[in-house]
Amino acid sequence: MSMLKNLEAKIEGAVAGAFSRTFKSRVQPVELARRLAKEMDAQKQVSISRVYVPNQFCIYLSPGDRQQFENYEAALKKELSDYLLEHARGEGLALVTRPSIDFETDERLRLGEFGIQAQLLGEPSEGSDEPGPSGDFGHTMVYSPDASARRVDPPATAGRALLVSDGKRRVLSGDRLVIGRSRDCDLVVEDQNVSRRHAELRREDRDWVLVDLGSTNGIKLNGRRVERSPLSSGDEITLGTTRMSFELE
Repeated sequence: MSMLKNLEAKIEGAVAGAFSRTFKSRVQPVELARRLAKEMDAQKQVSISRVYVPNQFCIYLSPGDRQQFENYEAALKKELSDYLLEHARGEGLALVTRPSIDFETDERLRLGEFGIQAQLLGEPSEGSDEPGPSGDFGHTMVYSPDASARRVDPPATAGRALLVSDGKRRVLSGDRLVIGRSRDCDLVVEDQNVSRRHAELRREDRDWVLVDLGSTNGIKLNGRRVERSPLSSGDEITLGTTRMSFELE
């Protein structure tokens, strides 16, 4: 049995026979495994006596595809890691650590599309005379069922993120900012149409995301009601009757 067929059989067993009924999206675990191995092979680093390959992989999925995998992510991560470990050994490639798999949701992806970012992180074992490969390869490969794979380079590093309201500019620090009427919020809004904990700004990787925290009156982004949306410089956020803008310096 090939490694890919073996992987499919393992995953099917891990989800108690629900494999074919559960993964109805166009992203299939076996396709993820195939593309992960391709990225591993494509991003080799030749050292003194070894060929190192990435050991950290992040898979970006559309919201619909991510939901399909939600109940089986732990099992899927393990099987994909096992597959990459076996692949590296079979090809005589060196790993600094066991392959690690993470999943992230990217709302810019359509159903059936997925992105893979490969990294080589960590140091060789103590006493090795090999150099210490490390760092981020700096791009994500996006695969689509109806188009060729494309490379997505990361955006240029942005400056400070700001929230501007009533002429006041607030610098966003940390990874979260909760907005609402409650005095416990990071940004308190004196507006009876705003819930006690109304919305949250979250930093996710290089981006900021606006999230509704189950508010009564909802949130609007540039006049359109949303529950969750990435933010761009110049976006106008409306909570109740209060308006504020998101800016990047």
